[in-house]
Amino acid sequence: MDQHTLYIICYVWLGIAIAVHITMFFITAPFGRHTTTKWGPSINNKAGWIIMEAPSLLIMSYFLIFGTYSQESYAWIIFAFWIFHYINRTITYPIRIKATDKKMPLVIAINAIFFNLMNAGLNGYYLGELADPSLYGDEWLMNPRTWFGIFLFVVGMGINWRADHILINLRKPGETGYKIPKGFLFDWVSSPNLMGEVIEWTGFAIMAWNLPALTFAAWTFANLVPRAKNHHDWYKQRFPEYPEKRKAIFPYIF
Repeated sequence: MDQHTLYIICYVWLGIAIAVHITMFFITAPFGRHTTTKWGPSINNKAGWIIMEAPSLLIMSYFLIFGTYSQESYAWIIFAFWIFHYINRTITYPIRIKATDKKMPLVIAINAIFFNLMNAGLNGYYLGELADPSLYGDEWLMNPRTWFGIFLFVVGMGINWRADHILINLRKPGETGYKIPKGFLFDWVSSPNLMGEVIEWTGFAIMAWNLPALTFAAWTFANLVPRAKNHHDWYKQRFPEYPEKRKAIFPYIF
């Protein structure tokens, strides 16, 4: 596949992201606190996370090792950030979350697998097979834009991890039900974990500075902003005392 063909796929994929973004404000994805049995067969929640996130980790690892240009430039740095994130999402995070009776609809896992196949495939193929080594040479490494992207990625990842840690430990051993998370950025937004991911992949797009990376950042925004709004509305409906000043995902804005 040449670069022209890959770019066409990226533009189509971006168009689909816009449609999905709009749709998700009206249809709540049925997993986590929004789990429902109306979406067909379900699977274990921890297994679902591992199965649906694994393609991103495996595909990018493959292109890092076997890609034509992967190790002929500093592109390996971009691969490393992606792989580091997905080691957490595929292995560490599912191990850390508490076992519950709630399951994940199989259709959600299948959709997520396709989502990750597309995004990891586009980014891995571009970096491993199409990106001329000169694109990620010394000039790229010393560019302030690259380091600003790295900074955003690290900050976003830190926010995501810290917020996940708070949510995972929100209930004491033996407790059930939901609580209002407090402290850290939860005092400002309902879903700082999702805000962190949006920041993280925006930084990735700035760091990598290519169309597939931008496409993935757009998809992250398209998926997570409506998801945060769903969480925010859920909290407000469930807890009458929920803080009015909190926004869904972006402080003071939305």
